[in-house]
Order: sequence, then structure tokens, then C-alpha cells
Amino acid sequence: MSDLYVSWEEYHAKIEQLAAQIYRSQWEFDQILCLARGGLRIGDVLSRIYNKPLAILSTSSYGGKDFQERGKLTIAHSITMTTETLGKRVLLVDDLVDSGVTLVNILEWLKQHQEYEITEVRSAVLWFKDCSVAKPDYYIDFLADNPWIHQPFEKYEKLNPSDL
Repeated sequence: MSDLYVSWEEYHAKIEQLAAQIYRSQWEFDQILCLARGGLRIGDVLSRIYNKPLAILSTSSYGGKDFQERGKLTIAHSITMTTETLGKRVLLVDDLVDSGVTLVNILEWLKQHQEYEITEVRSAVLWFKDCSVAKPDYYIDFLADNPWIHQPFEKYEKLNPSDL
């Protein structure tokens, strides 16, 4: 298994490819729900392209050295949004499906929170790893060799304000 290094140019191109793939499916959705932190940038761009509201649900599962150790999944207590409701059909966005644990747990979390009155959720990611227990509805790259993905913003995880 080798690592996959992604430039900003490649990263943005993949988001645009994802937007086109979703468009070609002709699925209509009411709102985008991105998982923070990995899905924030993708959700922001898709929200702008589709002119749909963006909601955010914070999650955390990686820590340790260079944030490469998978730990216990933590999910925020509520969704942050500027609309009264999420709408019936929600596009769930993250950067990748690695083990699939986050996707499975978030879909279950959304079912348990009936106050959001969601009738359909579809998931969209840039990368889908073969080792995942869940398959996203939309993805750009299927990664059969399950590489560690180095995204262009990773440098900020090692940068301190004093370094600037």
C-alpha cells in the first residue's frame, strides 16, 4: 500500500467531478449536510455550485501522530444550519469513506433523530476505499489498495501560529 498525495488542483477538480456526477444522476436534494472537518471544503463548494443551503455536523475519529490513528467516533449533539429544517432529501458529504464506520454511524444517527424529518439521504465523497464496510452513493475514485490519502490542507495540522 503506497500513500496517495493530492494537490490543491487535483482536490478541486475532484470536487467538480463529484458535482457533475451528482448532476448527471438527476437526483434532487434540499440541502447539503457536510461532516466536519473532512467534508467542510467539499460541502462548501457543492453548496455554491448547487445554490443549496449547507448544514454541518461535526465528527471526529482520527487523532494521534499526524492524525493517522483511527479512534472512537465522536458525533456532535446537533446539526448547525441556517434553515428551519434540513428538508426531506439530504446530500451527506465527506471527503472519503475509509473504514465506512463514520458513514454507517451517521446514517443511523440521522434515523434516530426523527426531528429532522429526513426521507432520503445519499452520500457523496471523493474517495472510496476497498476496505470500507459501506459504499457511498457517489464517489470519484475507488481505491482498491486502501492508501493513506495526503490531502493538500494537511500541512496546517502541523503548523502553529508561531510558525507563521
